[in-house]
Amino acid sequence: MKFSYAMLPDYPLAESLESIRLADELDFHACYAADETWHKDLWLLFAAAAGRTNRIRLGPSVSPVTLREPTLIAQALATLDELSDGRAEGVLSSGNFGLLAQYRIDWARTRPLSRVKEALHVMRTFLDEGAITHEGEFFSYDGLFTFARPVQDRLPLKLGAMRGPKSFEAAGELSDGCHHALSYTREAYDYAVRHIRAGAERAGKDWRSLDIGAWVVFATGPDSATAKEAARSMVGIYASSMPAEQLRRNGVDPAQLKPVIDAIGAGDLARGIELTTPEIADRLSVAGTPEECREKIEREIAPSGVNHMICAITDRALVRAFTGRDLAGAADVNTQLRLIAERVMPGLG
Repeated sequence: MKFSYAMLPDYPLAESLESIRLADELDFHACYAADETWHKDLWLLFAAAAGRTNRIRLGPSVSPVTLREPTLIAQALATLDELSDGRAEGVLSSGNFGLLAQYRIDWARTRPLSRVKEALHVMRTFLDEGAITHEGEFFSYDGLFTFARPVQDRLPLKLGAMRGPKSFEAAGELSDGCHHALSYTREAYDYAVRHIRAGAERAGKDWRSLDIGAWVVFATGPDSATAKEAARSMVGIYASSMPAEQLRRNGVDPAQLKPVIDAIGAGDLARGIELTTPEIADRLSVAGTPEECREKIEREIAPSGVNHMICAITDRALVRAFTGRDLAGAADVNTQLRLIAERVMPGLG
């Protein structure tokens, strides 16, 4: 089981760079960040981090092929790969539907899975060959080339997926793995891995060789109640992007969450947090003491065949930035990274 740090690059950049350096020192597999307009630019941040780290891998999870042209994502990945001496990788998706709405893009009209599959083909070709001629439904090129070349023989490209099943199967069949975001139950991961495996076997691949990642809201610290309260402050914000089918696989009735989502959608974050019950927050996060977090991973996530925990760490600073709440006693990012390395990873990582 690999462990990675999924950051929201919303901290002062010097602090983010120090956290990435610490994750490298603690032997985390990778540091990922969302490639979204809402946050600071991950490409510039990771370019700076590449020169301050030695082992940790770097890249987007996820980069949206609806907003960012796939050959430009490939160009950026290849450049980051050279800067990091072969440590770049990318996870693709159609994009955050909430963000697309702010660009006045109706995601339902973008044919998201078909677009992602074609973008994956474009990027794989451009990274492997350095040039592409392609006449597609969404993307077309005539002899496009680049001098941006990766150091790795095969720079990993994976798909981000939530609803399934077709996106899980596409990830298994066509890419190097799948980062499944925001699931927390054995039922949800059994479902995802079953379809990832079906796609891999259709392509004649060993599904166990794929990167099967669980991207989860994560908060830990010495005080269980404080860590769980930190997670509760953020659960509704993340859960608003979860499809109804996925909520049900995680034991949550979509109707039960609707008032939370409506409040957050109206900009009333305080009301959204108030309506997020501790029971919902516990279902839709990995939170508590390191031992509680480890137990949930061992019980609900690892048995399905997931081989990669991607911890979207929530700390006091993020809660304050997103909600205005100040949770005294909540562990900061660097403390949580150390706790994961010292008390969650051993025996798993």
